[in-house]
Amino acid sequence: MRKLHVAAFVSLDGVMQAPGGPEEDRSGGFAHGGWVVPHFDEALGEEVDRFFAGPKALLLGRKTYDIFAAHWPHQSDAFADALNAMPKYVATRSPRPLDWTNSHAIGPDAVEAVRALKAEDGPDLLTQGSAELIQSLLKADLVDQFTLLIFPVVLGRGKRLFGGEAAPAGLKLEGSRTTSTGVVVARYERAGDVSSGSFAMETPSEDEVKRRAEINR
Repeated sequence: MRKLHVAAFVSLDGVMQAPGGPEEDRSGGFAHGGWVVPHFDEALGEEVDRFFAGPKALLLGRKTYDIFAAHWPHQSDAFADALNAMPKYVATRSPRPLDWTNSHAIGPDAVEAVRALKAEDGPDLLTQGSAELIQSLLKADLVDQFTLLIFPVVLGRGKRLFGGEAAPAGLKLEGSRTTSTGVVVARYERAGDVSSGSFAMETPSEDEVKRRAEINR
């Protein structure tokens, strides 16, 4: 059985669009591409290495795949070599070929394809970018782990990690770190259902009784 790990660069207001450069993704008129770059330091590099450590297979939406495939095969360092060798599973409806080494289309129904991949033996699945794909995976409750690299910037608009339809889930913080540039790295594992409680008085005040009556009309 494989796990699905979502690793994402996000702004403080949850935007994950075009972290690496202005030309990555201008869709929707996004004008702040490259917002990760000024905050990148040695500690952040270590955290990126951490979520790529061990056997992994990339799970990508087509837009992110095309961005990666236009960049990483043309790099020649150890990180690029490892990335180029990884299996890549791509959610795509496009007939265009997947020319990046070891790439596989998973068909038009990404949710069912990922469910099937998770049931198989093999390296854990790791997403990068792929905001639209992640929305579908969150809605289907398929994500087991999160690594969120939260940057000290508010972007206001753009593609977001959580779009409002994620299946509710409890999480456990497995580790955290703050880098020299103010990036908060938080690693979470699934931890069952959402727990809840109440700070309300056991016997509500008359004002509270009236408030509840008004909002339930």
